[in-house]
Amino acid sequence: MHFGAQLQAAIEVIDQIETRHRPAADALQDWGRSHRFAGSGDRAVIGNLVFDCLRRRRSLAARSGDDSARLAVLGVAVHLWQRPLEEIAELCARQYGAGALTAPEQTALQSPMPEDATLAVRGDFQDWLEHGMQRAFGADVEEQASALCNRAPVDLRVNGLKADREKVLRALSRYGAVATPYAPMGIRVPPPEAGNRYPNLEAEAAHGKGWFEVQDEGSQLAAALSGALPGTQVMDLCAGAGGKTLALAAAMENKGQIHAYDSDRIRLRKIFERLKRAGARNVQVIDAGNEDRIKDLEQRMDVVLVDAPCSGSGTWRRRPDAKWRLSAQALSKRCAEQRDVLNLGSPLVKPGGRMVYVTCSVLPEENTDQVSWFLNEHPNFRLVSWRDGWSGTDLPNAGGGDCLMLTPHTHGTDGFFIALLERTDTQ
Repeated sequence: MHFGAQLQAAIEVIDQIETRHRPAADALQDWGRSHRFAGSGDRAVIGNLVFDCLRRRRSLAARSGDDSARLAVLGVAVHLWQRPLEEIAELCARQYGAGALTAPEQTALQSPMPEDATLAVRGDFQDWLEHGMQRAFGADVEEQASALCNRAPVDLRVNGLKADREKVLRALSRYGAVATPYAPMGIRVPPPEAGNRYPNLEAEAAHGKGWFEVQDEGSQLAAALSGALPGTQVMDLCAGAGGKTLALAAAMENKGQIHAYDSDRIRLRKIFERLKRAGARNVQVIDAGNEDRIKDLEQRMDVVLVDAPCSGSGTWRRRPDAKWRLSAQALSKRCAEQRDVLNLGSPLVKPGGRMVYVTCSVLPEENTDQVSWFLNEHPNFRLVSWRDGWSGTDLPNAGGGDCLMLTPHTHGTDGFFIALLERTDTQ
């Protein structure tokens, strides 16, 4: 497929996403199934066009003065991929292309961002989120929001039970792999440019041997700040597929005990293969939904990690369609779920132990507001500065205060929020 045909395909996919309210990954998969002639390289270009369009949907529409999928995708090619407008016009006019560009379209594709564009337009998020974003970032909000629209790298965590970082760096050197700046076992592979595809790192032999797992550096830092040490008792209360469980097992050197639990059996099902591959032997997986088993562990845990269900606003780089589907009602539901899981986890913490509250969100409703609510409801807990749990290289804080906010703009990670809550009573 020539680039003009790839543009047309991306326009069709965006139309499907927006008119039928479909997740981007599903729409792309369906397009590929119905267009078997498209090779893997074509699908990579089309996918990148679609995701880049979704990342910058509002600002692209503002520049062109047109909110159509056609002008948005063409805007990606011109403004983000820096392809000459004359070249785009010629390719679109070819057979199977997106169709000849009209004179008004060519003018629209050369227009600058309107000077009166709102913060939400410039930052590419919904209007109703503007207050929360300003609360989270203050004067830095535009830069922080813009960074959430960029392509994300692929971060890996070296499994210290089977390899060291230098060994994995050598194995992945052809992908431009480098050490992450903060997480001591992290490796970063840069995002591809324009139409190039992301490497399938999980197909590497080193992954099959258990040398590394794909895990954002922010998630690695959350596990590192938990204070889980060899010999401790740890509950991973929202374990999901086990990313943080594996990081904790390696940090604990397979000593002590990790109890991994999730209410969703489908998410939890993936943990077993990952534990085996990683050589993690100190993990006991609790059946999904078995809260009675959790209650048997009350006041026995040194660390309770609550990686709470959230809006995922910190992962908008990777899932840009999610930011357009998020509603105030959905956010309110997530906040209620977060309070429920905090109430579930707090009795498990033994006196002097800590609960580590983590979200992959940048919204204060899910972060600092929840910490304030919890401390008001549970006076036997106190907030401990994240700095007390960190002994690595200098780590800036995008949010300030005793809770840690990680962001793409400040750290190069996904957006993560981390709060350390210590139980103070002696009963």
